[in-house]
Order: sequence, then C-alpha cells, then structure tokens
Amino acid sequence: MIARIASSSRWPFRLWPPCLLPFVTIALLVVAARPAIADPDPRAGADAESLSSAQTLAIPHAPGQLIQPEDLARLLADTSIRQPMVLHVGYKVLFRGGHIPGSRHIGPASTPDGRAALKQVLREIPRQQEIVLYCGCCPWTDCPNVRPALQAAREMGLKNVRLVYLPENLQHDWIDKGLPIGKGDQ
Repeated sequence: MIARIASSSRWPFRLWPPCLLPFVTIALLVVAARPAIADPDPRAGADAESLSSAQTLAIPHAPGQLIQPEDLARLLADTSIRQPMVLHVGYKVLFRGGHIPGSRHIGPASTPDGRAALKQVLREIPRQQEIVLYCGCCPWTDCPNVRPALQAAREMGLKNVRLVYLPENLQHDWIDKGLPIGKGDQ
C-alpha cells in the first residue's frame, strides 16, 4: 500500500530516486507505529492539573508529580524544610558537566544496570522522604530515562516521587536560567 501511495503523482517522494523507496517506507512505518507523546509543557507555575485531558492521558505521571526547575531551586535553597532526595537518572558525563546541587548520580534508568542501581538506592531511602528524579539529557518527550525511573519507583510502591520538568534539557532549562549548579562527581 505504501509503495502504491509513494508512486502516485500526488506523493512528494515521486521525484526521489527509486533506491530510496525502501528507506522512506521503513521511516513511514516507524513514524506510524510510534505512539504519540504529548508535550506536557506546564509553564508559569502550571502543573499537570491544568493540562488538557488528552495531554494528561499521554503523560505517564499523576497530576502534581511535575516540579518546575525554579520551584525545585527554591525548595533546595530553603534550609528550614526537609530537603528532597534529588536523583540524577541520566548519563554520568552529563552529571559531571553540570547537575542540580545536592543531587546524586544513579545512572541511566533506560538500562537494566541503571534501573537496578536506582532500585537499590530507593530501597535505602525512608518511605516518607520526598524523591525528585531528573535526567536533562534531551527534550522531555524524547528522554529515555525519566519514564523508566518513575516506573521503577512506582513498582516499589513509592508515592512521594516527582519529576523535574525540563522541556528542552538541563542546560537550557536549568543552567542557562542561572539556577545553581554543581560540577564534577558530587
């Protein structure tokens, strides 16, 4: 069917060399099979509660589980309250380059080793402790790490878990905004 569509005079690929048809066909199949992921984009203090119902259904977290970068920075700066445990579930090289101060690098939650390391750390944290997870490697909708990390926390029955909402990446949504950063391994 795709070959028939691609060969029609209305299809823009008819001008391409025939050798590209298999690649275009594969690309179309991959795009068509990929589930749509809504960009939550809760800006200006909005949270998942203010999103449309279609967006909320596409987001793999409950309302109230997102925390804006500025809100987390204020929370971490307030020494009069109990600090959340902030866990970086991304790649070590990104953590070394700049990370949220006080956060602990766990490893990429998209890998079995990273999820195992995360579960080990989560077992050691008291149940009432607030936990904040973040990666910041890439745009929110493409991040391979935050969703598996949240899923691992849910599988362990943890309820007090939030995700830092970084629509673009840590550089753009935290560092470039002048929020405090840590460097190196700690």
